[in-house]
Amino acid sequence: MDITVARTFLEVVRSGSFVGAAANLNVTQTAVAARIRALESELERPLFVRNKAGARLTSAGAQFQRFAATMVQVWERARYAVALPPGRESVVTLGAELALGAPFLSHWLLWMRRECPELAVRVEIASEADLMDQVQNGALDIAVLYAAPRRPGVVCELLFAEQLVKVRTTPITHELGAEDYAHVEWGEDFAMSYGAAFPDSPNAVLSSNYGPLALDYILAVGGSGYFRRSIVAPYLEEGRLVLAPESPQFGFSAFAVHSTQADESVLARAREGLRAAARLLSSSDA
Repeated sequence: MDITVARTFLEVVRSGSFVGAAANLNVTQTAVAARIRALESELERPLFVRNKAGARLTSAGAQFQRFAATMVQVWERARYAVALPPGRESVVTLGAELALGAPFLSHWLLWMRRECPELAVRVEIASEADLMDQVQNGALDIAVLYAAPRRPGVVCELLFAEQLVKVRTTPITHELGAEDYAHVEWGEDFAMSYGAAFPDSPNAVLSSNYGPLALDYILAVGGSGYFRRSIVAPYLEEGRLVLAPESPQFGFSAFAVHSTQADESVLARAREGLRAAARLLSSSDA
């Protein structure tokens, strides 16, 4: 099947109409309709129900959506791999959740540049579900997640384990209320543990899935929140933050995840670099 057709299908899904897909792809609506008709003929199933409101997936279309996304992702990876820069023998593709981006991935990238000059690197930041789908369909060699996935056909390796600690800004003579708490979404495990520890806690005025943003915010205006110990350690030493007294701490672990079918020759070097990055992170927290 033509990758252009798969992209067209996904664009109709995203935009919700043939008209919107045509505009976004810079082609005519007739071209979009022809591509979808050809695809439906090949699959022998209708993929969309068209009406005045736009286009919605049939049950067959919903089933095909995942495979279409996989085809496009694998094609993009193949296209990148066969057009490597001079001096690069292969490419390693790694994905990570947003909360694990800094400084862990920076440490890994610098290690790869120093120790693996023959490899090109592609890094993607995405959600846990998207990363796992890409690991399983071969679009990613390896993913770094902060919860060990429970899926068949994958291998998990613990990279590091640290603590999420509650800190507050100084001076401590300045009282903080519930409205001064910045909530960071550290994943499902943290959400469950936090909910059990603070069952009557009101919704936070500020909530974010990106820890550095919330940390910058409370440092600027004052407040409290849960953050990785390694990240707040310099601010604790400077006295700009202090540990909130009598507050529970929660575990925060990172795992390297890859498919059992992945290329071991590429994985070995990538995993070695991830372990080195984890050691560097641990030493900076010591």
